[in-house]
Amino acid sequence: MKVIAVVVSYNRAGLLQDCLSAIAAQQRAADTVIVVDNASTDGAADVARRHPSAPTVVALARNIGGAGGFAVGLDQALAAGADYAWLMDDDTIPTPTALGQLLDTAAAYRGTVDLLGSRAVWTDGTDHPMNTPRPKWRASRAELAAAEAVGAMAIRTSSFVSMLVSADAVRRVGLPCADMFIWNDDFEFSARVLRCGRGLYVASSIVEHRTARLASTDTDPGERFYYEVRNKVWTFRLSKAFGWLDWLTYTGSTARRWVRTLRRSSDRPTLWRVGRRGWHDGFATRPRPAEDVVKQALAAVAHE
Repeated sequence: MKVIAVVVSYNRAGLLQDCLSAIAAQQRAADTVIVVDNASTDGAADVARRHPSAPTVVALARNIGGAGGFAVGLDQALAAGADYAWLMDDDTIPTPTALGQLLDTAAAYRGTVDLLGSRAVWTDGTDHPMNTPRPKWRASRAELAAAEAVGAMAIRTSSFVSMLVSADAVRRVGLPCADMFIWNDDFEFSARVLRCGRGLYVASSIVEHRTARLASTDTDPGERFYYEVRNKVWTFRLSKAFGWLDWLTYTGSTARRWVRTLRRSSDRPTLWRVGRRGWHDGFATRPRPAEDVVKQALAAVAHE
């Protein structure tokens, strides 16, 4: 089984150094590491090139966001013969047993596992609210029992902060929606994989999500609220990730989340302004096929 770690980086050279060192320190090592650098200006790509683990560095000519970076990274991982791709941002610091716990759980599970997610904690060990998986609320008793038997939880969506996804699943459903840029790309992609696939949340696989503060994405998101709204509209309008029951469930929870975000915000005018624009663009436009975005991004890249 060949496991390729994919790290997407943008202007966090110090964190990237720590991330790569943590990947190199895994008790069950990744076979290869691919770093996709989103045109960083702080020397992050050079940090990756100089790292002792000798990752493959894909230095993009322009920033296409985390969504585009993961689409490129998955494309390259599959081209390199991965059986599983282990996805993470550059501020993800996996503990030494993180990958091994995911793989051991997949091996012990009774059946095929398409996707597994780690437990993400903040620097103080608190569960990170930005990376909470969504349980599979319509899982059968057999599926719930099979997950429980290996110490895991059946899930419906997961986060790119330590996601192990099978190459077969990616070939079946396609790459992440690269044009989303940031936010909801992992929600849509994991939901698409798990609509007909099996996913597990593995609490024994622990990574540190080293964000600047312990907060969820709905805590005064400012201008980025545009991507939350546009990408959710794209997801619920165009994605094949949901049947009608799931669609009703998640559109309802999204509406409640937006109301909560607006109520808590100290800058509601900004949220109203960018939210209206995101709503308009979500209905007036559609994302390009991810394969086209990847092809265009790679056309200007020299692999190193």
